[in-house]
Amino acid sequence: MAWHDGTVTAPLTPPDQPGPHDPWQAPPSGSYLAPPVGDPADPDTATELRQAAVVVVLVALAGIALGLLWLWLAPRVPLVSDDTAVFLGNSEGEEAIGADGTFVLLAIGFGALSAAAVFWRLRRGGVLVVVGLALGALLASLVAWRVGIWLGPSSDVVGRAREAGQGVTFDAPLELHSVWVAVLAWPFAATGVHLLLTAAFGPRDVEPGWSGYAEYYGGPGSSASGPGGGPV
Repeated sequence: MAWHDGTVTAPLTPPDQPGPHDPWQAPPSGSYLAPPVGDPADPDTATELRQAAVVVVLVALAGIALGLLWLWLAPRVPLVSDDTAVFLGNSEGEEAIGADGTFVLLAIGFGALSAAAVFWRLRRGGVLVVVGLALGALLASLVAWRVGIWLGPSSDVVGRAREAGQGVTFDAPLELHSVWVAVLAWPFAATGVHLLLTAAFGPRDVEPGWSGYAEYYGGPGSSASGPGGGPV
């Protein structure tokens, strides 16, 4: 069926057939809008939960190594007794501040290493993996703090002063004066480094393939033919 005005003849679209630019028409075969369900590159929530749990446990266990290094590298605070009281062996020393600084520097280093390891192993991990990294880092800092205190000099200063004797220098208990600042250094460092690595080297989202639509609707790269193969 065609419409005639004497000079122009135009084919009419049948009423039961959609037009070539119908927005509700099914997309052409071979088009790509979203990654397939179950793609191993995009783990589901259950898989992410398992990965996050493993990250929490492994990072928390790394706190033992931090505690041992802190115990080994932290400067000792000298104490001395005169049988009546216990005094600082060096009243102008900075050993107490040095213990806090040593812990913070080690925690930042461990945070960077743990973030790099998690990113290298679980590059496509989602938000749950990052949360697991932060939680594991917090637990690791608490573990390191307690390990250092537990294995360090005894907190019974009076008993150790009696054992040492009058005028003999002995080490003060290892402790943190700015506990939360030191404990939060690892989580903040790990989260920040992981975000930087993700932004710099993380996988990019796949752009939808519109070539099928372009060819179907006569866009760039398509032949000059309509949906039915006829001339446009």
